[in-house]
Amino acid sequence: MEFTPHNPIVQRCLQGMALEDAGKPEEAGTLFLQAWNEATNDFEKFIAAHYVARHQHNNSDQLKWLETALDCALKADNESAKSAFPTLYSNIAKCQEALGNSDEAKKYYKLAASLEGTPSDEGPFYHGTKADLQVGDLLTAGGTSNYQPELKMNHIYFTALVNGAGLAASLAKGEGRERVYIVEPTGDFENDPNVTDKKFPGNLTRSYRSHAPLKIVGELIDWARQTPEQLQNFREKLANNKGEIIN
Repeated sequence: MEFTPHNPIVQRCLQGMALEDAGKPEEAGTLFLQAWNEATNDFEKFIAAHYVARHQHNNSDQLKWLETALDCALKADNESAKSAFPTLYSNIAKCQEALGNSDEAKKYYKLAASLEGTPSDEGPFYHGTKADLQVGDLLTAGGTSNYQPELKMNHIYFTALVNGAGLAASLAKGEGRERVYIVEPTGDFENDPNVTDKKFPGNLTRSYRSHAPLKIVGELIDWARQTPEQLQNFREKLANNKGEIIN
């Protein structure tokens, strides 16, 4: 399944994170456990278990839930879940280290380190915009940010999730119609550090960026648009976000 903020388990976890930020850890832990009990597939269970883990009161229980999250992520077997492996391995290593299991800790630190670097995602990839472009055109870095208009971007951004590209198209500057182009990276790319390991483990939105241009190879015509309510909610969250963009 694709990651989406409209998924009910994801929404439970977002509510739990809001309670954490409000200094209500017990209520947050209850919501995360509720998310685990309501999860219907391995991808949802992996996300919920990750958050249940950090509300355990001892390292042994935390390790059990992290191992559960890893097991579910392995069973989910999709690129979004795979992106979380380094985070899960690193967290498991820290628990093993705290429990005095140095050999196990070293094993998991090594696993985490082995997955660092260029993402393995093979796409297809998409870029959302209001610009009227043609197959063969190149998208390059240097445009203004959709989120901070005064910021000139050093990278060109793209995603492997159609709904993510659609959201970017909705937020893009310009008066043209919303477009989602199919693109190919022409050089190396990296996980978008603005979303990777922020609220969720790994890069669940499969968001990437590159210094190299993106080549347009097609356009999607039929894709799900944001509802006015969803778009307004996202704009309100952006307006309240005080974090800096990693450029």
